[in-house]
Amino acid sequence: MKAARFHGRGDVRVEELPEPHPSSGQVQIAVAWCGICGTDLHEFLDGPIFAPTPANPHPLTGGGVPITLGHEFSGVVAELGQGVTGLSEGDRVVVEPYDVCGECSACRDGRYNICRKLGFVGLDGDQGGFAERMVVDQRWVHNIDGLTPEQGALVEPLAVGYHATRLSGLREGGSAAVFGSGPIGLVTAAALRATGAGQVIVVEPAEARKAKAPGAGADHVLDPTEVDVPDAIRELTDGRGADVTFECAGVDEVLAAAVASTRPGGTCVNVSIWGHPATFDVNSLVFSEVSLVGSLAYANRHEEVIELIRSGTVDVDQFITGRIGLDDIVDRGFRELIDHKESNVKILVQP
Repeated sequence: MKAARFHGRGDVRVEELPEPHPSSGQVQIAVAWCGICGTDLHEFLDGPIFAPTPANPHPLTGGGVPITLGHEFSGVVAELGQGVTGLSEGDRVVVEPYDVCGECSACRDGRYNICRKLGFVGLDGDQGGFAERMVVDQRWVHNIDGLTPEQGALVEPLAVGYHATRLSGLREGGSAAVFGSGPIGLVTAAALRATGAGQVIVVEPAEARKAKAPGAGADHVLDPTEVDVPDAIRELTDGRGADVTFECAGVDEVLAAAVASTRPGGTCVNVSIWGHPATFDVNSLVFSEVSLVGSLAYANRHEEVIELIRSGTVDVDQFITGRIGLDDIVDRGFRELIDHKESNVKILVQP
């Protein structure tokens, strides 16, 4: 079978691999569509970052570069391992792309997304969504009856935004500001609108990305090159500041602006994965008693997110800006998103 394999910085190759078959308790999935994530781009540009290396293989999978990429995927159940129940061949499904230990305190508490040995399918070994077929444990498989395969590939990124909104503690009718209108910022805005935010403000300087924010749920779009963002947000919130803010850019100045835009006693959620250690004035938190919360991926959110899409509460089709085949993943996928990131949200790959 074909698979897109990451060998090192700037080196992704479509290669032939043996088709994997499920062991007991596992499911083989024929991949329909897989989205290109910013994490995939980070590996392509600067990796290995999260990808394990042969010198330091992943503790759960034993995998190391080269690895198969892709974790935002939908597909069809193609083969069932012994003991699998509740699924049938031909079921349309999505996957929580995790490898976890099941033994650490986080796993025991049900917060498996922060497992101490956490691995992501598509980043930690041979299994990944940029392949014709792949195998996962049954526990991670969710039925998506009522969704198209393309919509299914957007469940994973929407779950990231939805998890962040739930961690924020925003009450229905509250105000929220999202800093960054890239893929994760847009799905966070959509999740906020779907979960009852009274006012959603998006902060973004790029014209193409600003244009996408209202469709995702933004009531107001602020350009930081045109206005003083904290002042503008206070003006929109009766002088208070936003109840919750979301940093979705991984930029020092953006984090500072997000905290400054949060009301006293409010919460700023960091959703982005940073490529460098942040430089930040902690006193800006202390003097306003702002809580800074980290949000990583998701846990126990997929069923709720699937229903948001199935019910039409969130329109994820608007985020799809390209569809390509696996052989074009570098030139029309990675390079397109790197060179024209402002005009793209999500490019889907069909293995």
